[in-house]
Amino acid sequence: MDNIFDRTVCNAHIARINKLTKETRPQWGKMNAAQMLAHVSKPYEMVCDPNYGATHKRPNAFARFLLKRFLKPIVVGPKPYAKNSRTAPSFVVADERELEAERKRLIGYIDQVQAWGTKHFDGKDNHSFGVMTAQEWNNLFAKHLEHHLRQFGV
Repeated sequence: MDNIFDRTVCNAHIARINKLTKETRPQWGKMNAAQMLAHVSKPYEMVCDPNYGATHKRPNAFARFLLKRFLKPIVVGPKPYAKNSRTAPSFVVADERELEAERKRLIGYIDQVQAWGTKHFDGKDNHSFGVMTAQEWNNLFAKHLEHHLRQFGV
């Protein structure tokens, strides 16, 4: 698993992100490149957007229990995501987006998470899964980004 807290790894991801164009087509799925970048930004918003909790309702205790018990191991575990896996409704991006704006936003999030480092994330609460380790946060970000960069062949 890539270490998203390592600057060299972040630079490699950013280089891949910068290869995307409006003409880049997915190898599977329905999103275009701009929508994919907006979608990949969603987990970063949870920690980088100070208003996230005010604008996104936290799942109730029962839903969080189910998410933590059944979905969290898939999301933060070592196994790569399957092609065409289901997306959480709050992560669906169906409207049109502007590629350069979404690229800039995602790269800003990647840079911010890397700058904060592992100490910031160890024991940090996740909106849906509760308290997570820095390694779990790393896996969430790295797996999701890798899945979608592969989806677009970059």
